[in-house]
Amino acid sequence: MHCDRLVRLLLAGALLMTAPGCGEIDGGDPREQSGPTGGWRTAGCQFSRPAQFSTVGGRSMPVTPQRLAAAIERIDRGGRERFADSFAGLEVDQPRVRAIVYRVPSEGFDDFIRESAEDACVVVRDAAHAVAELTHWHDRVVAELSYWESRGIRIVTVGSRHDGMGVEIGTRDIDRIRREFPARYGADAPLVFVEENPVRPLSPGIGD
Repeated sequence: MHCDRLVRLLLAGALLMTAPGCGEIDGGDPREQSGPTGGWRTAGCQFSRPAQFSTVGGRSMPVTPQRLAAAIERIDRGGRERFADSFAGLEVDQPRVRAIVYRVPSEGFDDFIRESAEDACVVVRDAAHAVAELTHWHDRVVAELSYWESRGIRIVTVGSRHDGMGVEIGTRDIDRIRREFPARYGADAPLVFVEENPVRPLSPGIGD
């Protein structure tokens, strides 16, 4: 389950956009050194914790323990507001009672994660791109939706991936986008193309 804050906008059942960042972007200290690459785990991962469940409608569903949820909130807020050039996103692994944080290696952000995690288990993994960069590309593509529509290219979704891989573009015109997007944005733009059908609104139930 992704824990990324997403702002979703549905226009006439045709376009779904997800915005990667909601906080203030701070470039940080330019003297900051890169942290370890390859990933690492907080001290809290040394201890095994049983998964917690809640019964909803007769079904048992996993839930996030309060202490882990609090650590996730601290890391997510701090990552967006103070370390946007390193933080990419995070997800919750409820069965293993842990969070997974994706970041461009940064010594300062790694220290912040250790402090914010307290006794929670947080797995840290490398990311290719941080939220500040992905926000730029996300907003640029969204600002040019009318341009692509005028060219007959149908974009269904636009959203930054929580693992920092790039901005994911969902479209029915996958072959054309693979040709035309690199020509406009550059071959190195962190854009990921996926084939996706139009978003359809739910049909009203009988008797509504």
